[in-house]
Amino acid sequence: MIDWDDVRYFLAVARGGSVRAAAEQLGVNHSTVIRRVAQLEERLGAQMFEKLPSGYRLTDAGEDVLEFADQMKASSQQLETRVFGRDQGVRGLLRVTLPPFLATHLLMPDFAEFARLHPDIEIEVLSTGEVANLTNREADVAVRNVGDRKNLALNLHGLKGPEMYGGVYMSRDRLAAWRKGATDPLRWIVVDDEEIPVWARKGKVSSTEAPFKTPDAGAQIAAAQQGIGMTRLPCFVGDADPLLTRVPGTDPHLYGRLWLLTQGETRKTKRVRLFTEFASKRLAAYAPLLAGLSTSRE
Repeated sequence: MIDWDDVRYFLAVARGGSVRAAAEQLGVNHSTVIRRVAQLEERLGAQMFEKLPSGYRLTDAGEDVLEFADQMKASSQQLETRVFGRDQGVRGLLRVTLPPFLATHLLMPDFAEFARLHPDIEIEVLSTGEVANLTNREADVAVRNVGDRKNLALNLHGLKGPEMYGGVYMSRDRLAAWRKGATDPLRWIVVDDEEIPVWARKGKVSSTEAPFKTPDAGAQIAAAQQGIGMTRLPCFVGDADPLLTRVPGTDPHLYGRLWLLTQGETRKTKRVRLFTEFASKRLAAYAPLLAGLSTSRE
């Protein structure tokens, strides 16, 4: 009989193109991946991959197995979500994924309140810029900023939340110095490879051609607080920071709308329903803050 775990390892290599990529995805070491694929090859009596300098390439036998492996994975996920959806107990794990700023600057007090209300629910907050796959049960609930609802997968179920706006912010002290005639360079603080907008070079408060780059959200805020330059932030982050202020001559811009998303049978579990109902009410109350119309959570 074929071991489904061996098939999972095979799929990870086939999709990732290498043992290293598969190991990182599955959270195991290289030798484990190699051993599990070898077990599957021995069981089927065929070689699944051809090892090339560029990575692992499926053999003809591997291509045949891949088709059935995908079907096995889909059936396994369907079975898991259906059984999970019948679980109406409050005790258990609840995984919530959301962008870092929403976790650290807005919803963490609400997570704390939910944890106090439901002490038997184990809460795992996945605060990352990566988009978790709800279909693969990487998370149970996602709080996402969505530009266009049509771009979401059809199998996702959503509760529509408020719109979220962003602004451009700089240090209050730096702005005061600029108003007094300071001429030292002001940089555009960018995340990864974000382009410096034209208006940032030619606006009321202009920036130099040399950006300050950081992929870390906390470092982005700290750089602005230290007067290095100006940067885009959600209004609920920038407006609430006493060290920051909006850059003169800039207007808030729409990021998108927040949605609470679940998938398939998962949404029917009691702990998921409890959380989505709770979080939906909290997000609605934050509408003015998210729109840049208030600096208070109350």
